[in-house]
Amino acid sequence: MNKTYYFLIILILTLGIGALFFPEKSYIKEISPELLFYKMNNPSRFVTTDQVAKLIIESDPTLFLIDTRSSDQYGSFSLPGAMNIPLDELVDSIGIICPKWIDYLDIEGMKVIFFSNSDVIADQVWVICTRHELDNLYVMRGGLNTWAETILMPQKPSEYSPDEEFALYDFRRGACQYFVGGSISIKSDVVADQVPRVRRKKKTVVAGGC
Repeated sequence: MNKTYYFLIILILTLGIGALFFPEKSYIKEISPELLFYKMNNPSRFVTTDQVAKLIIESDPTLFLIDTRSSDQYGSFSLPGAMNIPLDELVDSIGIICPKWIDYLDIEGMKVIFFSNSDVIADQVWVICTRHELDNLYVMRGGLNTWAETILMPQKPSEYSPDEEFALYDFRRGACQYFVGGSISIKSDVVADQVPRVRRKKKTVVAGGC
């Protein structure tokens, strides 16, 4: 078990203890720790940078990207169309999601994909939101560091690589041109294991502070 999972287990225990000492928060819907742990170990909660690039390029109307980094980092660079919800603004002192964010995160039919520089902070946000029974949540594996390696600076396969690797390289090269400027055609059909498409049905977004 890696350090990320140790941290997530500690986070779950901390949130559970906090709920005991703050019974006034008991009206908040929560899944059981056992179910949360099961979902944490389900690899389908992760999406690749290639999948995210394809969804952006295709202008998928059900895609909702959330940058969980600080506002300063978000201002310096982020993915196209991403909304900034920093981890420290998402929850209150005992790990309860601030009401102003609930309707952004609970839009029926949307695919909410969290990302950060790696995937540690995004994973923490995923745990908190999943704990509160929010669905269709994903984490971009490797975060923006992997995005830079795979999409912005794709490496050409060796001459002995299988055709699939060259097809993926062609997609990444086209995606790079799409995001940094250019006109190379993109073969998006080579990106396998896509996030399931769902119909979009947006709820009214509430205003207000945490």
